[in-house]
Amino acid sequence: MLLFIGLGLYDAYDISLKGFLSIRNADCVYLEGYTSKLMGTTVKELETLFGKPIIVLNREDVEQQPDELLKQAKTKCVAFLIGGDPMISTTHADLRLRAKTQKIDTKIIHGASISSAVCGLTGLQNYRFGKSCSIPYPSHNWNPTAPFETISTNLAMDFHTLVYLDISGERYMTVREGISIIETMAIKKKLPMPPLMIGIARAGSDDQVVIAGTPIKLKDFDFGPPLHILVIPAKLHPIELEYLKVFGNYECQ
Repeated sequence: MLLFIGLGLYDAYDISLKGFLSIRNADCVYLEGYTSKLMGTTVKELETLFGKPIIVLNREDVEQQPDELLKQAKTKCVAFLIGGDPMISTTHADLRLRAKTQKIDTKIIHGASISSAVCGLTGLQNYRFGKSCSIPYPSHNWNPTAPFETISTNLAMDFHTLVYLDISGERYMTVREGISIIETMAIKKKLPMPPLMIGIARAGSDDQVVIAGTPIKLKDFDFGPPLHILVIPAKLHPIELEYLKVFGNYECQ
């Protein structure tokens, strides 16, 4: 049995009771450590809480070398822990499909995800979100503009955009960095910047931050420690506008 267990947004206590008990009863516990991270806890703290040793896997372990994990799941109950909610990332869906081809039973235990929590944080209505995108750190010879194209397409259709900011090892993209990269993309595409953005930091924590405003305003604001995320809103519904004024420090012009 292979259990995909979502850990939630921020710390060790975001997990559901069902997920907690399933980990306690599992024979082996793995933690996927690259698509998202719980910034409010550590692996050692999780091991203490769950009473189990945890093996941390990187992208290569999951996508290219999952053989040992799948071998164990054929005869044991294996818990595969994921920050947020399982199956949001394609890499998790691929692993479940591999398990299925090997006749391994699987089960998903869901957790809170930023893709759903963002509605409560910003007041933006869930059904008005279009395709999400990710902003990667540019490399020497790789600097894509596809994320800006996604944002522009969504805005043209009056859809909001959830913009994931890159995690690369122990490097976490900030709101300021994300906006600067989007600005570079806009210049390349010879298109204007979106006039309104929302920056979110440490969703799910006691000191989470939600700030709405112009790109300049958000670049000048200190969002503090990671994780950060961006939202590009389309035209605001009156309730969305009021919500951002009250809970997002939005001062519309």
